[in-house]
Amino acid sequence: MIQATTIITTGTAGRGLTDITATIAEWLHETGIEEGLLTLLCRHTSASLLIQENAAREVRSDLVGWLDRIAPEGPHYAHDDEGPDDMPAHLKAMLTGVNLSIPVIGGRMALGTWQGIYLAEHRRAAHRREIALHLMGT
Repeated sequence: MIQATTIITTGTAGRGLTDITATIAEWLHETGIEEGLLTLLCRHTSASLLIQENAAREVRSDLVGWLDRIAPEGPHYAHDDEGPDDMPAHLKAMLTGVNLSIPVIGGRMALGTWQGIYLAEHRRAAHRREIALHLMGT
């Protein structure tokens, strides 16, 4: 059994989903590991990770819209240290999660045909986000 780790950094354009599948797949290929388990951790409390539809853009915009309705901005939060989108961003990250585990089979992530890995930015402003990757396998 061998292990590989890295931290990838990606920029976001503000609230929305950023496809990071290709970046992760490239790093996975470079490790040479053929079989194992890949774990991802978003190192932030106002962004998260999703495995979601990678073909229809409407799915992604509908997801972001739904999260905005579930955790709207407003004066009803005590925590607003970084602005009115601060606490709603934390709630959205809590709902969607900050870690993923993906089997690696034949040197590739065992994602379904229409699945991609997305960094969900829950803040309005652009950010630089870090995702820690850990791969264990053979």
